[in-house]
Amino acid sequence: MDYRQKRKLSFLTIGLMFLLSGVEYAVILPTIWRYLQLLEAPPYFLGLGLSAFSFSGLVSGPMFGHWSDKTRTTKSIILFSNVFEIVGNFMYFMGYSKWLLLSSRLVAGIGAGAGSSIFGFLTRTTLPDERARVFAAVMACRQAGLLIGPAFNIFLRLCDFKLGPFEVNKYTSPGLFMCGMWVLMQFAVMALYWDIPPLDSFPEEYMPLREIRGEDDDPLMSLEDEHRPAAEGSYGLLSPEQTETPLSSELPPSPPDSPSLDTSDPFENFSASQEFLREEVVVLLTAQFITLFNQTALETMVTPLTQKYFGFGELGNSVMYSLCGVEVIAGFFLVRWLSRVLEDRVVLAVGLLICSGACVWCLIFLANPQGGFAFELIEFIIGVFLQLLGLPFVAVSQVSLFSKVTAEKTQGFSQGVRRSVGGLATILGPLWAGGLIGNLYVMLGMMMLLLTLIMIMMVLSYEKLVEPPRVEHAHDSENGG
Repeated sequence: MDYRQKRKLSFLTIGLMFLLSGVEYAVILPTIWRYLQLLEAPPYFLGLGLSAFSFSGLVSGPMFGHWSDKTRTTKSIILFSNVFEIVGNFMYFMGYSKWLLLSSRLVAGIGAGAGSSIFGFLTRTTLPDERARVFAAVMACRQAGLLIGPAFNIFLRLCDFKLGPFEVNKYTSPGLFMCGMWVLMQFAVMALYWDIPPLDSFPEEYMPLREIRGEDDDPLMSLEDEHRPAAEGSYGLLSPEQTETPLSSELPPSPPDSPSLDTSDPFENFSASQEFLREEVVVLLTAQFITLFNQTALETMVTPLTQKYFGFGELGNSVMYSLCGVEVIAGFFLVRWLSRVLEDRVVLAVGLLICSGACVWCLIFLANPQGGFAFELIEFIIGVFLQLLGLPFVAVSQVSLFSKVTAEKTQGFSQGVRRSVGGLATILGPLWAGGLIGNLYVMLGMMMLLLTLIMIMMVLSYEKLVEPPRVEHAHDSENGG
């Protein structure tokens, strides 16, 4: 099997993993509120349950990222992390008490930490100008899982039988279902995922791979289109003449068995303060925190809000999340297209503007809904629509920019730090919203304040939100180290 095929299969496997993570979120979120009530848990346990998953991912992400940077491998890390997903979801299925339920989300969250290794892998095996498209495709896979997940809930809610000493019902069945799915995912990773070498490990005669984009820039989106000329999908700084030659013709079917991997310690001259306290990095990490804080706060608010004003149950919430998934997937496709003609920082600015507009709308119309059922429902739909519309713009652009302004050799650890910042936001967001469901003006006012802060920071640092000249710097670092 040649490099091109291994790359496609590995990217496809990553897409399946993100799809499954979306399914897990979508089958558990609509039912965990009632599940906790059944276990006689107090209301604040909803925030704790949602935050527990993020907390363990916050801790494990940099550790998995550091591991992958040291070893330049990710397959073993993925297989190891998936074990925690399997065990955590089985604990959720057991559900003897509210504390076991809380512990189950903590254990499963450790497995989510492998995402930092995966993003590091994607950064090292993609070119900078194709990265936003690849990241958009991967994130769209997760949103596809959010779309498919509610469909599973439709039949999972019909479960009512015993499996040995365990009761299988509409609240415990999501844990059993996801446990089985992660077991199947282990076999898929073993069969389809390859630790392909990074692009910078090939000798000079293979350098065209790093300079000319071709037909499989976007293996997650065009696996079947193997013979399309590269110029059809080209974008960015290269002209059509430069991209006429397909990648497959530049890359021999069998690259060297032992490409020139850099065996030096990537952390030998690494300084966390120099890497993460630069202006552009701080802006991107702040954007990561604020957008995820606001998103998870709104997600925590939505289920009790729909129950209070519209009488939605498990089925109603599942349908709502399904429709939200359709919108977000469409948003990722839109961002994927826009990334061909717009810089990452422009896409980020557009996303933040949309999110700010959504927050203003929610402050005006959702903090104190009035006007009857139909009018309140329309206000709610518009608010959710605007919030979800901005999410793909911010998510893709800040991840793509972050991968370009941080060192490639320590990308796994850097992505772990980024995801930990996001994990902290997804911990604090539900906790903040869970305690203020009865006072939406305070909750939404804080969200608007945070969005104003990041907008000011971005305006002041806009000129620095670009990819630095990395090639020369990389060679200098190697020669100096």
